Amino acid sequence: MRIERIGEATLYLADCMEVLPLLDKVDAVITDPPYGIKADKGKNLNMSFNGSKPIKSAFYPENKWDLTRPSNDLIKSIVSKGKVCILWGGNYFADLLTPQGKWLWWDKCQTMPTFGDGELAWTNLPQSTPKKFVLANNKIIADRTIRHHPTQKPLPLMMWCINQCTNNPQTILDPFMGSGTTGVAAIQMGRKFIGIEREESYFNIACERIEQATKQASLFEPMQILNKPIQEPLI
Repeated sequence: MRIERIGEATLYLADCMEVLPLLDKVDAVITDPPYGIKADKGKNLNMSFNGSKPIKSAFYPENKWDLTRPSNDLIKSIVSKGKVCILWGGNYFADLLTPQGKWLWWDKCQTMPTFGDGELAWTNLPQSTPKKFVLANNKIIADRTIRHHPTQKPLPLMMWCINQCTNNPQTILDPFMGSGTTGVAAIQMGRKFIGIEREESYFNIACERIEQATKQASLFEPMQILNKPIQEPLI
């Protein structure tokens, strides 16, 4: 196990099954576990969109991160670790999750033929009315250099997820951190973050991205102090 502490983030290079028992309950768990649908076995090919220059696919045969979905006990442990839980791909775990709260829906606007129409997240948030986030895939893959993981969620989506939490979470846990997008969102929004990732290559990318987000956040702190209202004494 390797532990990196970067500003308000604590990152574990380990299997989350080993780390979760060591952690206290957090304000929110926001995560995107592997679904066990073998999305890692896509073809290594080029694809184009609306006649644009072909973009190399992010799916490679050597990947093994989506061979199987997490065990029943692990999913239940993940849900229990957060006062609030948002679990992307919740429809693949419907047999394990209690039908409660509202679902979140990412509408991809059918902009890419190689992607689904959208994705669902199970939550234990109050109310039953689904909430929809719209961000087309062509906007998030226009610059492929920012795509570090085959199923990487866009940063605005993860910031939106944090805002959906009714308890204004100050500490956020992602047991399947991947390339660290949830952590970047948390740091940019001034929250604490705990991330766990077992693949070293993705872990290193997450460390770099979260370190950069921490540096950027620190640049704004002096401005925030300068702009803080000052109460003048009454004469």
